[in-house]
Amino acid sequence: MKTTLTDRVNLYLPVLLMGLLALGSWWLVRSAPRPQPVQQTVLADDQLDYTVEDFSTQQFAADGSLTSQLWGQRARHYLKADILEIDQVRTRSLGAQAVVTTSSAQRGISNGDGTEVQLWGDARVERSYPDGKPALLLQGQFLHAWPQQERVRSHLPVVLTRGSNRFTGNSLEYDNVSQVALLKGQVRGVVQPKKR
Repeated sequence: MKTTLTDRVNLYLPVLLMGLLALGSWWLVRSAPRPQPVQQTVLADDQLDYTVEDFSTQQFAADGSLTSQLWGQRARHYLKADILEIDQVRTRSLGAQAVVTTSSAQRGISNGDGTEVQLWGDARVERSYPDGKPALLLQGQFLHAWPQQERVRSHLPVVLTRGSNRFTGNSLEYDNVSQVALLKGQVRGVVQPKKR
């Protein structure tokens, strides 16, 4: 059987085309511009990530029951420091044994996971108990709270009210777990007798 030139071209044509495609791909890769190195963006500690106005949030337990609520006039989140700052902040949370804790202030600052909170300007934290136990109210221009540890501290004057009893001091250390409140400075108190 005799092979013609057409048969030879048909036999080697696919190999020739593959070689040309490989050569073209190599040329494209070589002549394409090099990728620019990724530049790390350095964020300032005070650079805003986002802001929210006139908002409220709710948090629910696994069973669907409401555990906490947060309201604010304006919130600012600082990305690098992971800090949330809220104007006209109000909170309400339901704890163990149906204890309700509310707080409010002109300005609130919280770390990213909410384990440390600072309340500034007309700060107020109140715990109400369902069993008839008198409510506890802390008021001052600054309250520094650790909600998970149930501790509140202030280096500024504070008013502590428990039922009809009222105490004032220049600073406060309060531990709800041990039920100990330590007031320092010019401490004054008014204790009302129990009603019979």
